[in-house]
Formats: sequence, structure tokens, C-alpha cells
Amino acid sequence: MLSEKLGHALDKPLEAFARRIPLSPNVITITGFTLVVASSFLLAHNLKLGALFMLPAGLFDMLDGIVARSRGEISSFGAFLDSVLDRYADSAILLAIAWNLANSGDMTGVFLSLITLVGSFMISYTRARAEGLGASCNHGLMERPERLILLFMGAVSGYIVPALWVLAGLTHYTVLQRIRYARKQFTKQN
Repeated sequence: MLSEKLGHALDKPLEAFARRIPLSPNVITITGFTLVVASSFLLAHNLKLGALFMLPAGLFDMLDGIVARSRGEISSFGAFLDSVLDRYADSAILLAIAWNLANSGDMTGVFLSLITLVGSFMISYTRARAEGLGASCNHGLMERPERLILLFMGAVSGYIVPALWVLAGLTHYTVLQRIRYARKQFTKQN
């Protein structure tokens, strides 16, 4: 939803800055992923501290695409690498939260983390599969930025389990939105 509405809104304001960054977009992607893994280790033991450490990782996640577009370095491999590492990053975050909740004995929270992880993967899979078959499918209520914002807010505020309840439901709702959207496109094609 945010990605669909805001798109590349920050490209122009950050273009001059992005052109001066001496790193390639792929190095920025890998650096952001490394920060997510580090923040996940923190999340497993301290939700607030881990969530705060996720903020710089989010900046790198946004910056890699801006750098690639501003310098004309967009590549299929870069897009592929970014997508793959995003899935690993999502896994690291949600598994770390599950670990944290398991250590505190909150098995409902663990279950919700895993349900959210499946929903997150299915959101990405439905898009990739639809696009592989020739349809666009990049919309929905709970795309990656929304999921990360909600996880961050839940972890910082201490309301991670209510946030996971919302995410567990809305990730799967988003999958259904994408299925319906893709069906309409495929129906028009046939």
C-alpha cells in the first residue's frame, strides 16, 4: 500500500546524496541485510533495543534502490538479490521475535510470529508467481513496509503480541487481495 502510493517519492529529494555514496547498490543491499541480521540477534533478547537497531537497516533497504535509479545502475540481478535478501531479513526478524516470545513463555506469540512469517512469504510468492505468468500484482494492504512498521511499533511499545495478531490476519488477507487481483487480470487475458 505504501509502496504503491509513494513509489519512488524520495528519489528526487535524495538523488544528489545517493550519487555521492561510494558503494554499489548491491553492497548497500548486503550491508542493510547484515544490519537486519544483527538487529535480529538483539530482538531475540530485547525487543525494544532490537527494533531501534532495525531503523538503520531500513534506511539501507530504501537507499539501495534510490542509488541504483539515480546512478542508472538498475540491474535484474540487483532486483533479484534485494528480493531474496528481503525474504531472509523478514525470516530473521520474525524468528527472532518468536524466539524472544518463546523465552518468555508466550506460545501464542510464537504461533502468531510463524503464521505472520508464512503470510509474509505468501505475499511475496503471489506477486512473483503472478508476474511470472504475465500479470502485475504489486498492491495490497500489508506489503513489506507496512509489516515492518507494525513490527517496529509493536516491539518498541511492548505490544508485540497485539501487533502480531493484526499481522497474522492481514498478511493472509493481503494474499487473498492479490489472488483476486491476479484472477481479474488473468480473466481479461483469456
